[in-house]
Amino acid sequence: MNPEPVTRSESQPPAVTRIELDFPGGKRVDARVGGHVISTDQPPQFGGEGAAPAPFDLFLASIATCAGVYALGFCHARDLSTEGLKITQEVIEDPGSKLPAEIRFVVRVPAGFPEKYRAGLLRSIESCKVKKTIAHQPAFSVELA
Repeated sequence: MNPEPVTRSESQPPAVTRIELDFPGGKRVDARVGGHVISTDQPPQFGGEGAAPAPFDLFLASIATCAGVYALGFCHARDLSTEGLKITQEVIEDPGSKLPAEIRFVVRVPAGFPEKYRAGLLRSIESCKVKKTIAHQPAFSVELA
């Protein structure tokens, strides 16, 4: 199923987030975003030093942490304790393509977590903007400046 194209009014330009990349040496690539530097490196078996997470690991971590932010927001909005809340992301790889075939979240709620909020907590995790972006299948383009 292909998503519907996004239409914007002529009076409202699209928001643009810029991420600048630096290449500090070896297989390292640093991303500068919002005043922060996110460092990456390749593992030794791929010619790097393993000094930082690999870019694909950060991609997977962005999905997991986004789910966590949504779960945290759900709990905070209802004054629910997050002590003991545990979310584990499992990435099941397709053996042929070596790409993720499924990304599964296993949610463990703390003892005493109200039954009436359990389904809502799961829905909040499914609302993650990173997950929605992947499902929307944004267009990618590459160009020389």
